[in-house]
Amino acid sequence: MTDRASLLAALADPQRLRIVDALAEGDRAPTELSEALELPSNLLAHHLGVLTEAGVIRRRRSDGDGRRSYLALNWDEPIVAATIGSGEAFGACRVVFVCTANSARSQFAAALFARQSDVPVASAGTQPADAINPRALAELERRGLEPLTPHPVSLAFERRMDDLVVAVCDNAYEADGTLASVHWSVPDPAAADTDEAFAAAFDQIQPRVRRLAAAVTNGDPS
Repeated sequence: MTDRASLLAALADPQRLRIVDALAEGDRAPTELSEALELPSNLLAHHLGVLTEAGVIRRRRSDGDGRRSYLALNWDEPIVAATIGSGEAFGACRVVFVCTANSARSQFAAALFARQSDVPVASAGTQPADAINPRALAELERRGLEPLTPHPVSLAFERRMDDLVVAVCDNAYEADGTLASVHWSVPDPAAADTDEAFAAAFDQIQPRVRRLAAAVTNGDPS
């Protein structure tokens, strides 16, 4: 009961709800969040401390630039998920999920999105692998899904000017500051190379895709 009361108390503040809604749209570095919400760094740090202590948000070190860290919602907490606002719907001609190798995380996200939205979707890699990771294929099959393409593809060939690009790994996001409109800081399951790591990556991506699919409509983003 104490933990639940602390969590509800942490969410009972307009500024902290703004933070939750911003992180529902995508994971962000503290400086990115401060700029997006126009909150002074000291005030943001206070609110982040309260939300972290209550288990509403998590902070993880970047897999790319170790000097960076990213803030993400604790999507596993039902109260947090129930608190997230619906957000404003926006149009996109196509959604493209990107990771480095296009062999697991972006494949998960694209397959999940295709099942939940009629907006066209694709996936690609900044440095595509030769094949989709066998553990990723097994995880997709276990979830009743299959990859949208038989093998990884290069973002350089796949990307179109009007795509909504979602980077699902830190390396892809940090490779080019203009690459993606949305960033999800999901650890690379291939680093651990276990079935559990691939299942955990899928579980982290699933609620994010659900939120994105509910917000995006099929149409010109302009």
